Amino acid sequence: MRRLSDASIRARNASAWLVPDGQDRTNHRLRADMRRFADDDEVDLVVVGCGAGGATVLQRLARAGCTVVALDAGPFWDPDLDWVSDERGSHRIYWTEPRVISGETPVPLGSNNSGRGVGGSMVHFAGYTPRFHPSDFRTATDDGVGADWPIGYADLKPYYEDIESELPVAGEPWPWGDPHTYPHHAHRLGGNGETFLRAAWAAGIEARVGPVAIPNGRFGNRQHCIYRGFCLQGCKVNAKASPLITHVPDALAHGAEVRAGCMVTRVCVDERTGRATGVEYLRNGVAHVQRARMVAVAGYSIETPRLLLLSASRRFPDGLCNDFGQVGRYLMVQGAPQTSGRFEREVRMYKAPPPEASSEQFYETDPTKPYQRGFSLQTVSPLPITYSEHVTAQGHWGAVLREYMRDYNHWAVFGALCEFLPQYRNSVTLADVEDRHGLPVANFSYSQCDNDEQLVKAAAQTMEEMMRAAGATEVMTIQRYAHLVGGCRMAADERSGVVDADQRTFAVPNLFITDGSVLPTQGSANPALTIMALAARFADRLLATSRGGTPTGARR
Repeated sequence: MRRLSDASIRARNASAWLVPDGQDRTNHRLRADMRRFADDDEVDLVVVGCGAGGATVLQRLARAGCTVVALDAGPFWDPDLDWVSDERGSHRIYWTEPRVISGETPVPLGSNNSGRGVGGSMVHFAGYTPRFHPSDFRTATDDGVGADWPIGYADLKPYYEDIESELPVAGEPWPWGDPHTYPHHAHRLGGNGETFLRAAWAAGIEARVGPVAIPNGRFGNRQHCIYRGFCLQGCKVNAKASPLITHVPDALAHGAEVRAGCMVTRVCVDERTGRATGVEYLRNGVAHVQRARMVAVAGYSIETPRLLLLSASRRFPDGLCNDFGQVGRYLMVQGAPQTSGRFEREVRMYKAPPPEASSEQFYETDPTKPYQRGFSLQTVSPLPITYSEHVTAQGHWGAVLREYMRDYNHWAVFGALCEFLPQYRNSVTLADVEDRHGLPVANFSYSQCDNDEQLVKAAAQTMEEMMRAAGATEVMTIQRYAHLVGGCRMAADERSGVVDADQRTFAVPNLFITDGSVLPTQGSANPALTIMALAARFADRLLATSRGGTPTGARR
């Protein structure tokens, strides 16, 4: 990992220096003075969604001098006013619009895998930012499962490095996958992280501290982490990275517009030429059309397929870009079992970011095991309401539940991310139910396969062994899911996916998808860093193509 100076990072992304240097943590002047376009202005690019993928694209293209507008269905959050130190009071930052879930093992939706508002789900992600491994890009060839990507790890490596420096990421030198270091040293550990390292050592498992998208120290005008433990509820001090503070301010400073409270309902396509001409959207119940030369959809793995399906027309009767039945298919979640352990000494797991320490020792396929691919391990540190799920899952209610909750400070919690395999049957389709706008909501159907189930059992067994090795007197495990990806996957041809290696849709030449729905596989890593790296690569390649050559500062 090359060590970059603040000046070199600032020259590429000045967001950390655009945060007010004082008590306020929101640059209200920058928002008030941002450039504003009319619906009739044909902007270079309209971006649907302003999360990890959308905000990165917005910032990159604005810096290149393009006219760009991002439309987001949720609010333009203000950390000073909107983030609260209250687990229940933070529920409004999640996407809670109605959706239908189905399948043999339906996945509950809400706080764990859906974001609402500018910044997307990274506003409430835990901050954990590992890279994918080189093996993730060729699982079909090497492991006989999943799918091969049309790009390789080497194509993303320089963008991983760029995004890690812009967030920035803190952690110990990383020995797994492609070994690398991080721009900031690892943070000091809280009680849960110390317990994890002790448990890993006792169980013979290699572990490291980090990586988290939280600078170790002041970064620009962003404050140091104060270890309040509310990363999943929105970081009130702006220490944890999210596009809301890491890429959106720089985009605004370079002429982009972020239009919040705008629900995009259709991608407009010229029936004669087959090219996208803009998007229809609702704002305060009023329908609008934003004209654009190009459209990038970044609504993530449920809303992106839903939007394409809602954009059916005479030319695309089964949904936009769905000529070969690929839209909404191969949706993936990660199995995310959590194991809690009770210790005689106090742990106080809330006093630090949830992800502190982790291990990727079990990430790759182990030929001695009956399953393919693997899982990663990390601390998760749920706050009390979420922790109560561990207790109620064991059937404890009433007085017993209250006793467990009074004992909260003595518990540690570890979590796993298991690589569930892509399956065509796991899908987003349109349901018969309508939302408040009168539009069909998404029906998310999910079913595990045998390999998925074996991975979850192996991960849970490993975490329980770790807890007992560290001296836990009681252990309990619950089953959960995390991280939606897929649904409009990247592929070598239109019969296998929705977009090509440059994230251009096969069916519409000026329509792109720049979110986690393009991932063909998901590894055992949290996807945020990879989504941002893909978006940065997309922007470079789009600019190179649009200008007939490689733009200044672009990756080759």
